[in-house]
Amino acid sequence: MSILTGKVALVAGATRGAGRGIACMLGEAGATVYCTGRSIRGKLASGSKRPETIEETAEMVTARGGRGIFAQVDHTVPAEVKELLDRVTSEEGRLDILVNDVWGGDDLTQFGTPFWQLSLEQGLRMLQQAVCTHIITSRYGTPLMLERGGGLIVEITDGDFFSYRGNLFYDLSKMAAIRLAFDMARELRRKNIAAIALTPGFLRSESMLDRFGVTEANWQEAGKKDPHFLESESPFYVGRAVAALAADPDVMTKSGRVFSSWELAAEYCFRDIDGRQPHWSKYYENEFKSPYPKADEKAYSSWRGGAIEVLFADWPK
Repeated sequence: MSILTGKVALVAGATRGAGRGIACMLGEAGATVYCTGRSIRGKLASGSKRPETIEETAEMVTARGGRGIFAQVDHTVPAEVKELLDRVTSEEGRLDILVNDVWGGDDLTQFGTPFWQLSLEQGLRMLQQAVCTHIITSRYGTPLMLERGGGLIVEITDGDFFSYRGNLFYDLSKMAAIRLAFDMARELRRKNIAAIALTPGFLRSESMLDRFGVTEANWQEAGKKDPHFLESESPFYVGRAVAALAADPDVMTKSGRVFSSWELAAEYCFRDIDGRQPHWSKYYENEFKSPYPKADEKAYSSWRGGAIEVLFADWPK
């Protein structure tokens, strides 16, 4: 399946988890993928307890049929991001897909702790890593898309809903990704560049597998500890969602909105690498006997054509 042959992608934050899965599936679809992160062989990111590196991700991309290129980049440093995009310009002359998946807040989240008791230093660091990095990378990546006359920006978030996520800084970070997609889509609406927010479901990341004491080969065993884990998905599932979006000639109709891996799987008819098609919202409704709290698209629809739309109709050109 080489639907993205000739396309160039940048996955910012591709060391592990969803970023690695996305990079690999873009490679599976034939794309050239720049895989960025801070951990390289022999020099893991400061404070990191995980062994994964961006070289490994790039090699996995190539093994799946694409062309993986690794680049050690700290996306909190604008100069490093600019240097990266200068390199992409020099080597490829184009950028078709930009995925903002930089996170780095796994060790900073204290779920259930009220905001007035949280570490302000850790909270602000989370915002720097999970929000500012996305803005910085889009700032330098978008001009290259504008030169080509089109592209796709994907903001990876956690949840396609407006409900509270258990920690003020975490919730703010994930909602910011959704809002960034909305804002960028607004400014890019006449530029043929789509900006979309995307969430995986219960992600079976490397750290989650370790937490449950299982591997990808026997992950179902974790269902004995947490039955919800049986509805989990591999990082490749959301990766196939990104590949499907990138290959969709009508992707602009989705710009500015938030989607989930499971709803795109149903629309584009793809499956996880194990052949399953997990659907978290249906599972939620069946398990909890309650409607899934999907972000209300009525607000988006009513905004279009409304007073604010008219006010800013000619901005930006």
